[in-house]
Amino acid sequence: MTAASSAVTDLLKIKYPIIGGAMYPCSNPELVAAVSKAGGIGVVQPVSLTFVNKYDFRKGIQYIRTLTPNPIGLNLLIEKSSQKYLEKNKEWLEIALEEGVRFFITALGNPDWVVKRVELVGGVVFHDVTTRDWAKKAVDGGVKGLICVNSRAGGHAGDEKPQDLLNHLRSFNLPLVCAGGIGNRKAYESALELGYSGVQVGTRFIATTECTAHADYKAAILAATEDDIVLTKKITGVPVAIINTEYMKSRGVESGPIAKFILSNAKTKHWARMFYTLRSAWQLKESLNKGGDYKEFYQAGKSVGGISSIQSVETIIKDWTSA
Repeated sequence: MTAASSAVTDLLKIKYPIIGGAMYPCSNPELVAAVSKAGGIGVVQPVSLTFVNKYDFRKGIQYIRTLTPNPIGLNLLIEKSSQKYLEKNKEWLEIALEEGVRFFITALGNPDWVVKRVELVGGVVFHDVTTRDWAKKAVDGGVKGLICVNSRAGGHAGDEKPQDLLNHLRSFNLPLVCAGGIGNRKAYESALELGYSGVQVGTRFIATTECTAHADYKAAILAATEDDIVLTKKITGVPVAIINTEYMKSRGVESGPIAKFILSNAKTKHWARMFYTLRSAWQLKESLNKGGDYKEFYQAGKSVGGISSIQSVETIIKDWTSA
């Protein structure tokens, strides 16, 4: 570890500066707990917990707490375009606080209200950012750290390379967490050497024994190279990094002309993105459970190039952090 990484470990009360990324649909309770148990911090993705894994939210948190006494976190999507979903996030926040969760990662929207609520009980909020402009808004909202989502990330990736994003955000003087491209020890060490205070890991933790993703999903990660990661708007209406499987090659990653129109038109884009999001929630869940027997929507980042085997979370973290 580095001097900078102690900013994350001290703040979050963890052993290693490794955050398990909150992934829909892949963040099952056992995976979240395994990251925390191994010395990092696992982060709950609430829709994965409740819709994919069928837990009542409070009981799901309580189950995770039976698997590890170590700190866990919660991811909250706080965009105001869906008032109903925003209210649900507020409900999840209160339950998580009651259950002792003190670390939160917010995404989209202004996190100031989350910060104000969490600080009352001594909690910490980090925010997902892809650019300096978005980071500035989050910093103004009082967050204590930034999850720096770069162009190597899976899911909703950023546009900037890890080094460029770091350079643009250094002046905020907050812990910066590299999110994207962390698939092996070399990538982990490189991120810390660049000056990041920690890393957020997603794709690598899908290819683990604790993740309940279908074997076909894990096999696709092992077989993929960096060049197999492509962006498509066909899942949520905004660019998502996925593996270019044979199914995706046959279907194509580009949206059709009608979809492009409704996604770019000011009057229809919010409705269209909501439709895409709801549809994709079901499709991604089915792909997670059925693998190649269903439509192969496998979200993943360019870290696939450094992943060659399915291992336990504990083995991965020990390998990355051993002297």
